[in-house]
Amino acid sequence: MSSKIVVPELGESVVEATVGNWRKQEGDRVSVGDVLVELETEKVDLEVGAERGGVLARIERKEGEDVKIGDVLGVIEEAPAAEKAAPKGGLPKPVEARKEKTVGTEIKEGPAEAAIEEPEEEAPEGGPKRLVTPLARRIAKEHGVDLSQVQPSDAAGRIRQRDVEEFLQTQAPATRPLEEAPVRQPAPKEPAAPHILPGPASERPRLEERVRMSRRRLTIARRLVEAQQTAAMLTTFNEVDMTEVMQLRARWKENFKRQHGVSLGIASFFVKACIGALRQFPRLNAEIQGTEMVLKHFYDIGVAVGAAEGLVVPVLRDADQMGFAEIEKGIKEFARKASEGELTLEELRGGTFTISNGGVYGSLLSTPILNPPQVGILGLHKIESRAVPVEGKVEIRPMMYVALSYDHRIVDGMEAVQFLVRIKELVEDPASLLFTL
Repeated sequence: MSSKIVVPELGESVVEATVGNWRKQEGDRVSVGDVLVELETEKVDLEVGAERGGVLARIERKEGEDVKIGDVLGVIEEAPAAEKAAPKGGLPKPVEARKEKTVGTEIKEGPAEAAIEEPEEEAPEGGPKRLVTPLARRIAKEHGVDLSQVQPSDAAGRIRQRDVEEFLQTQAPATRPLEEAPVRQPAPKEPAAPHILPGPASERPRLEERVRMSRRRLTIARRLVEAQQTAAMLTTFNEVDMTEVMQLRARWKENFKRQHGVSLGIASFFVKACIGALRQFPRLNAEIQGTEMVLKHFYDIGVAVGAAEGLVVPVLRDADQMGFAEIEKGIKEFARKASEGELTLEELRGGTFTISNGGVYGSLLSTPILNPPQVGILGLHKIESRAVPVEGKVEIRPMMYVALSYDHRIVDGMEAVQFLVRIKELVEDPASLLFTL
């Protein structure tokens, strides 16, 4: 009896995905709950598990293919009775072998490269015979590997595919393809083969690598271009004296962390300041729908965090109802989930205004791009000591440049400047946040 592996519901407004990494290969044994394949969506990666045990008989959609909800990804067949009855502690009998055709040759290959009744390889100079799986032999032949030099990792002395691949890696480090940038992957993918460009013989080979863009990266690219093409985007700048915030953090950081289990950062001050400014200038907390402005009287603040495949913007829901500790805990948890690939679609959905902190990467000044359909985004930057005039004297103060990008279609320049000035006033006098929110 067979069971189809189908694309599940992907979440609100998400109807397509890209097949990412197959964790299992054709012929592999699977158990209920085993992760079979990863699907890349424009927001998060999803894992598809096995709903029944058996053998992965066919993979219908290859890595890199686009799929929709309900599409068949593969088929699971019931494991043969002989394999089910294999005694504990011994080698299981092989699942019915599948066939893979090559030019003029037919190779039989079991699901787990079982080597029972397989041809044996003669060791050089009359040494003992060694068992080699067909897949390992084929890879060795393609790469000209002498199997007598390969050390088996199998307790039974069989040479498997992984043994040949490890041998290749140790023998040719100078010509191996460049590895892809670190991405959370349970099973690493083989990168595309590099292209060696022609050049003078005295020069070292120059390598190129082609890496398929993930669906999330493609979505980020599309949305950034869309933001610039559809919005009348402008940016206004100001600078904030961070002296009061820094002194307040230094005075309370130990008690705050001991009481709440999280450090007091600067992000919570700007989240609170943005909410105060948005209440005073509500059109920056709106969006355009056709010929109407939709003014939102709730405050879901998106906080941009770095992830392996690009920036993501999880959302602090009803941030105006949150205290400093709740905001800091929320941002810390978002950062952890982003690094481990655990953000959910619900956490990334919506948002009325966004804050992006390029200062954590050392940025001194930048122009943030809108996150459609939002009409405002605040960019924070590196805190740097600078000489500034204070009451007729020159003092060294911790200063930060801030940038507000806005959609000029519904936000006037004067309004945007006043909004940023209001943020500056609230952050420079953090005690005022207690009375304005």
